[in-house]
Amino acid sequence: MNSMNWQVLHPEMLLLAMTGVIAIVDLYATDPKRRLTFWLTQATLLAVAALHLEAMIDGQSLIGMQGMAVADPLGHLLAFFATLSVSATLAYAQPYVGSREMQKGEFYTLSLFSLLGACVMVSANNFLVIYLGLELMSLSMYALTALRRDHAQSTEAAMKYFVLGAIASGFLLYGLSMMYGATGSLDIQRVFEVIGRGQANQQVLVFGLVFIVAGLAFKFGAAPFHMWLPDVYHGAPTAVTLLIASTSKLAAFGIAMRLLVEGLLGLANDWQQMLIVLALASLVVGNFAAIAQTNLKRLLAYSAIGQVGFMLLALAAGVVSGNTLSGANAYSSALFYMVTYVMTTLGAFGVVMLLTRQGFESEEISDLAGLNQRSPWMAAVMALCMFSLAGVPPLVGFYAKLSVLQALVTTNLALHLWLAVAAVLLSLVGAFYYLRVVKVMYFDEPAADAHRINGERGVQALLAVNGAAVLVFGLLPGGLMTMCSTAIVRALAT
Repeated sequence: MNSMNWQVLHPEMLLLAMTGVIAIVDLYATDPKRRLTFWLTQATLLAVAALHLEAMIDGQSLIGMQGMAVADPLGHLLAFFATLSVSATLAYAQPYVGSREMQKGEFYTLSLFSLLGACVMVSANNFLVIYLGLELMSLSMYALTALRRDHAQSTEAAMKYFVLGAIASGFLLYGLSMMYGATGSLDIQRVFEVIGRGQANQQVLVFGLVFIVAGLAFKFGAAPFHMWLPDVYHGAPTAVTLLIASTSKLAAFGIAMRLLVEGLLGLANDWQQMLIVLALASLVVGNFAAIAQTNLKRLLAYSAIGQVGFMLLALAAGVVSGNTLSGANAYSSALFYMVTYVMTTLGAFGVVMLLTRQGFESEEISDLAGLNQRSPWMAAVMALCMFSLAGVPPLVGFYAKLSVLQALVTTNLALHLWLAVAAVLLSLVGAFYYLRVVKVMYFDEPAADAHRINGERGVQALLAVNGAAVLVFGLLPGGLMTMCSTAIVRALAT
């Protein structure tokens, strides 16, 4: 426990070193398209992903940095998919940022710093390390949101994101300080042991827990802490919106697992009740508010709120009457749901970015009118993503929802059965606005000034792979589900 064991943070050390190198190299770049910066960034991301994948396959759980960091399959899996999502986002963003004067070195270095913060968060074994990673990721996201300094909407979104994000970080930090006061330790494993022995003041613990759950709910974008999400999704540049929709969600799931499951499992009866309320509120607010949206980015924001609500139901089903036997099943279902949601979101926002052009943001649902006539394969990818988010078989979103419902039903609790029924009914409401997007693409006539879509071949190929993954992992979900289950089991064992 007292050993530094630098091996725990090898991928993060590489990422930090290469971010510095890329920042210096970009100072001397003369190419306005920043090709060298882009390819150096992609090479770094692939190397970091390879390190995480290798460590995840190895399956070892290591603790280092004097007990403040842990490298286990769960952290490596989340970091691996976060790295891939940043890589895909930067690839999708190439045509987009080039036409909006965002092709700057800061775009790449801030993206890498946000990923570094996410990786630190999912590898944390200490309250202070969690907060350090959270602030590194959040500050990078704030700056990225405001990167278009001459764009009033982006600046407004960045201010809202910064102010509300600071409040949420304060909630989380205050809750963590209460936990420290009650247990006398910042170490997650030590906190777990103290709570398990009943040596801490229960009232102080629950009081701190309320603030921790509120802070996590903000980072997830769960109702009623969702106020920032639609405005930030809408106002931020679409490339940055995708980073917020993917990387930050995986990081939030990581700290939820570290804090609630690994540290505060002894208080599961309390935080599961809070998560149930948040989940139901998110499902209701997300699905019903999305129906009224005409802006595609705002629709996907409210969709994200509903999807997070579904995932929270799985997290709330891990401990039943003090028994943790269903924990591995419930938490692996939640992890699978989050990974597949990010995969699908990448495809949806990838299509949105490819449809934009100089002086035109393809943000309205009406901008997709007749997309099948202009680009059948792009319409097909978007349809796959919409059907997957709606939970239509045989796509991966269907299996993700099925795994969450199975986790609820197998607990044999009447409350969880009713929650499963409510989730299904609210998902049917959500299917309406997803199918509306498909209807506009396939059955509405394109606008008279609609242009033919000629995206870069590399980006189109990536989008095709993304769409194929949504279908393939729906037809053959076993491998990914096993990977998630193994990561959760080994994390719980550690």
